[in-house]
Amino acid sequence: MREGITAGLVVIGNEILSGKITDANTPFLARELRVLGVSLQRVTVIPDDIDVVATVVADFAARFEIVFTSGGVGPTHDDVTMDGVARAFGRPMVEDPGLRRAIEQFVGSRINEAHLKMARVPEGCELVTDGHPAFPTVVVENVYVLPGIPEIFQAKLAGLRDRFRSRPYHLRQVLVREHETGIAEFLNATLAAFPELLLGSYPKLSDPQYRVRLTLESKDKTYVEAALADLIRRLPEGFVVKVED
Repeated sequence: MREGITAGLVVIGNEILSGKITDANTPFLARELRVLGVSLQRVTVIPDDIDVVATVVADFAARFEIVFTSGGVGPTHDDVTMDGVARAFGRPMVEDPGLRRAIEQFVGSRINEAHLKMARVPEGCELVTDGHPAFPTVVVENVYVLPGIPEIFQAKLAGLRDRFRSRPYHLRQVLVREHETGIAEFLNATLAAFPELLLGSYPKLSDPQYRVRLTLESKDKTYVEAALADLIRRLPEGFVVKVED
């Protein structure tokens, strides 16, 4: 089982930047990677521009162990992600014979240039079938090129999960009825005692039961339990509403 994997996500699409489409893939990927023990470090949204895609993908590929792209892999004029990823690694675009045959079998006599565009991939890429042999996932070095359609994005990620599995995060949550200003000193004290703890503080304005949700995370279960006990001990009596997993 791998440990300490870092990841980045590049969301590609003018429709996201213009607000015409709401990005659903980022929150889904973030949740899935957390379960797998992968740390999503950065997300960026960029336009359908080959040069921009190439620059950002190359930067992310150098920074993170795994990079995902979302969007821009269809048959239309604004689907430029494959070309951008190819340019990021200095590779030409080539037609894959296996992909062409699969598309021809799927489409039949209706095949046209738009269909065949989807058979063009960066030279030397890996084609991962992940249960969908007709439409494999294209992988170039450490970059996984995924479609923007949420249903397909999610299905493809499900087929790739075991490639990224790492030691999972352990999570405990504390609901408190005091505002952040009233608990900040206790949070700081626990962090000083447990500097490796991932501690989050999230105010809730509309719930009558509590005002802040605290999250404590670590890949070491013993460590997070010890930090939780330390925090509970520091918080004044009556502050804690509930402790959850």
